[in-house]
Amino acid sequence: MTNPPLHHAMPPRSPLDAPEQILDQRPAPRAQAGTSGRGWRIATFAPAVIGTALLMYGLYGWLAQSGMSGMEWALLSMIGATFVWVTLSVSTVGVAIAGLLARDRADAQQNMDIEDIDVALLVPIYNEVPHNVFGNAAAMLHDLAAREGPHRYSLFVLSDTRDEAIAALEWQAYLDLSAHAPEGFDVFYRRRAANTDKKLGNIADWTRGWGAAYEGMVVLDADSLMTGRAIERMTSELSRDPQAGLIQTFPMLIGAHTVFARLQQFSNIAYGWLLAEGLATWARSEGNYWGHNAIIRTRAFASAAMLPHLRGRGGRKDLILSHDFVEAGLLRRAGWGVRFLPRVTGSFEETPATLIDYVIRDRRWCRGNLQHLSLLGTKGLHPVSRFHLFHGAVSYLLSPAWFFLLVIWALLGKDSETNVIRYFNETNPLFPDWPPAMSHIDSAVFLVIMYAMLLTPKIAGAAIIAATPRAARVFGGAGPFLGSFLVEVALSVAYAPIMMIQQSKAVLRALTTRSDAWAPQQRDATRHSLRTLVAFHWVEMLVGALLLSGLVSGLVSVWLLPIMASLVLAVPLSALSGVAISKNAPATLRLDNPNTLRNPAIVRRAMAERARLEAALNVSKLPAE
Repeated sequence: MTNPPLHHAMPPRSPLDAPEQILDQRPAPRAQAGTSGRGWRIATFAPAVIGTALLMYGLYGWLAQSGMSGMEWALLSMIGATFVWVTLSVSTVGVAIAGLLARDRADAQQNMDIEDIDVALLVPIYNEVPHNVFGNAAAMLHDLAAREGPHRYSLFVLSDTRDEAIAALEWQAYLDLSAHAPEGFDVFYRRRAANTDKKLGNIADWTRGWGAAYEGMVVLDADSLMTGRAIERMTSELSRDPQAGLIQTFPMLIGAHTVFARLQQFSNIAYGWLLAEGLATWARSEGNYWGHNAIIRTRAFASAAMLPHLRGRGGRKDLILSHDFVEAGLLRRAGWGVRFLPRVTGSFEETPATLIDYVIRDRRWCRGNLQHLSLLGTKGLHPVSRFHLFHGAVSYLLSPAWFFLLVIWALLGKDSETNVIRYFNETNPLFPDWPPAMSHIDSAVFLVIMYAMLLTPKIAGAAIIAATPRAARVFGGAGPFLGSFLVEVALSVAYAPIMMIQQSKAVLRALTTRSDAWAPQQRDATRHSLRTLVAFHWVEMLVGALLLSGLVSGLVSVWLLPIMASLVLAVPLSALSGVAISKNAPATLRLDNPNTLRNPAIVRRAMAERARLEAALNVSKLPAE
C-alpha cells in the first residue's frame, strides 16, 4: 500500500500575528479584567493555614518532650506541608457551600446585548480512532444546528497522525462528515507533514495561519463532546464580556464501563461539582485552563499566550508540556480574564478504562506539572496564576511526601519497644529517644483526623445529594446512591496507596529521565496480562510485603493494615479495575450516576454517528497503536 498524500481541506489563509512570549519580561499593560474575590480567597486560605498551624503546634508539643532533633523538625515540616493541602480542599468545599447559600454567582455577568461572532471548533488529534472523533464532531454540529443560535461555527479537525492507515481513514471520515454536515456549517481538515511541538504546535500553527478570521476558538480533545447549548452559552459569554480571554467549563465523564472508569465517573459527578464551585467562587477572573472544552478569544491567545521553548539540561530546548496552565497564566498576565463556569452543563469527556492506562496518562501530566516549578518566576504573573502552577506541581509531590510519612510511621513501630529508629538504649545512653512512642490512641486519633479531612469533600457532596430528593432521584434514589457512595469510598481508599507509589515513581522518573513517548490515550477497556500487571506493580507488592512482615512480627502499628492490604493486593486490584460492570449487577455495585442511568441525548447521538461512520468506513480492525 502506497502512502496517501497529506490531505488538506482548509479555507483561505487568514494570518494572525502571534509572537512567542518572553517569560522574563513583563508585557505592555492593559486594562485588567474581572472583579476581586479577596473575601472569598481569605475564607478559603485562612482556615487552611490556621488549621495546619494548630496541628503543627500540637505535634510540636508532643515531639518536643525530649527536645527537637533535625529529624523531628523534618517530620514536623513534612506533616505540615501535606496537611495544608488537605485542609485547603476542605475550605474550598466550605466556600462552595457558603457561595451557594449566599446565591453567589462567580460566573455572573451584566446583561448586555450579545453580538454574533465567528467561532472555530478545533479538534487536534493524534492516531485516534477516526469514526469516534468524527462521530462526536457530527453530533456536536447537528446539536448546534438544532439550536439556530446567532453565532457562526466552523469545525477544524487538525491531525498530527503519524500512522498512514489511520490517516487514510481520517480523510474518508472527513469526506463523509462534509457530505452530511448541517447546512451553514463548514468542516475543514488538515494533516501536518511534521507534528512539531505536538498539540501545542498544532494549535499555534492554526492560530498563525487562520486565526484572524475567528473571534473565538473552542478547543476540544479527541474524546470531547459538548452540547450545542453548552457551546452557545460559552460563545455568548465570550461575546458579552469583552475582557474575557478564556472561559473554561467543568467536563463531566461519560462512557465508563469498567470498575475504575465508573469509580472516576461517580466521583466526578457526585463530588467534583462542589470543588469546582468552590474554585470558581474564589478564583473569579484568575481561573485556570485544562486544555479542552473551553473557549478562547483568538486574538488574546495570539498576542499573549504563544509559548516559547524552555532551556533544559545541557542547553537543549524543552517543550512546555502542561501548556494549558501556563497559557491561562499568560492570558491573565496580559490583563485578560480567565473565567470558570462550572454550572454550564453539557460538557463531557472520557476517562481511561483501567488503572494502568490511567497511570500511563498520569505520568505525562506529572512531568508537565513538575515543569511548572521552573516557571514560577515568570515576570508579571498574577499571584493566583502562580498558585495554580504551584498547586499543579504539589499535587504530584504530595505522593512522595505521603510515602515518606508512611516510612516514618512504619519505623515508629507500635510502642517504644518496637521503635526501629529510637536512639536511646542501654548501650548508647548519649542519645535521647526519637521520636516519642506513639500510642495506639495517638495513632488512631491522628489517622482519624487525616482520613476525615481527606473524605470531607466527598461526604459534603454526598450529603447534599442525599438530602435533596430531586438530586438523589437522578442517581437512582437515596438508597442506591448512598450504597454507591460507600462502595466508591472503599475502592478509593483501596486504590489510593497504589496511586501514591505510582505517582512517587512518576516524580522520580520525571526528575531523572528526559521525556516520555508521546502516545495516544488508550480509551477502550483492556485486560492486561498477569505478566504485565506484575511488572507494573512489583514496587507496590514489595513495599506491601515489607509492611506485612512488620505487622506479623509485631513491629509495625496495626493502623497501617489498610495501606498494607492495598499494596499487597495491587495486582488483583489492578486487574479488577478493568473488569466491565455488568448491567445485571446490583445498582450499588454498578456505581450508577445520571450519565449511566440515562445517557444524555448528545451522547446517544454521538454513539449513533460513530456506528454509522464505522459502517461507512468499513473498519474491520485499526492498526495497533
